[in-house]
Amino acid sequence: MTTSLPKSMTATGWQPEAIRQLSRHSVEQITPAVHAMGSRLAISVAIGLWAGLSPASIAAPRGDQALIQLLQTQACRGCRLADVDLVHAQLRDADLENAKLQRANLSQAQLDGANLRNADLSFTSLQGASLRGADLRGSRLVGTDLRDVDLTGAQLDVNALEEAHWSGSKGLPANAQSHAALHNAGVTAAEDERWGHAERLFGLAIRKEPEMTQSWVARGISREKLGKRQLAIQDLTYASLLASKAGEASLALQLSSAAKGLEDKKPEQRKSNGAGSALLNGLVSTSQALLPIAMKLFLPAVGF
Repeated sequence: MTTSLPKSMTATGWQPEAIRQLSRHSVEQITPAVHAMGSRLAISVAIGLWAGLSPASIAAPRGDQALIQLLQTQACRGCRLADVDLVHAQLRDADLENAKLQRANLSQAQLDGANLRNADLSFTSLQGASLRGADLRGSRLVGTDLRDVDLTGAQLDVNALEEAHWSGSKGLPANAQSHAALHNAGVTAAEDERWGHAERLFGLAIRKEPEMTQSWVARGISREKLGKRQLAIQDLTYASLLASKAGEASLALQLSSAAKGLEDKKPEQRKSNGAGSALLNGLVSTSQALLPIAMKLFLPAVGF
């Protein structure tokens, strides 16, 4: 019995639909198809199918061919998809291992459970995407936009987010951020006067490295800006102890004096319009004096 080939299959060219159709042929049907095409490419694909391999494993597709394969099969290992636009794409459980997705736009995409191991996501936008349970181990995340992404249950390498943008993300694995990344993100928030966010980030940095004086100073300033005077005093007092322990007597004295200065100041009275002020009266000078210490940027613990 002979087998007619899909119209999209020819001896000189293959279309994604043709590959998909051929992959459905039984072993008995493959041999006549190969003879009919008489091309080395067809023979290679047929042998691959005979051995149980997918057409994608023979040569990594790229461009439109790769995009069609991904959307039709939810699998495209090693595909070259740089600069592709996949906003709001539904790619739950997609297999994109080793895919080249540099500068791609995957904003708001559904990627729960996706396999992105060893994928190149450099400067890719994933803003607002869902990556719950996704496997990102070994992936390249230089300049990757992960803002407001849901990473609950995702698998990432240790300190994988050193050079990514992850502000507002949730479900971040504990080991995905180093002290340096957290402190530096806090500095950025402080520079933008987002003091509540800065306080949280410096607090996370302290949990990573409790002996880093600068993070205690930075959180103390953030709390001062938020009007949390007693908490600010506690942070600066402890920072003074750490500095003294490290043999930095001058810094220890400066921090101790700053903490005592806060104790002597009184909160600003609320304005008559009821809006009030969260800042403490006369504390600007204290913050300004300590900012060079608090706003120190740290080099990443690991690099690329």
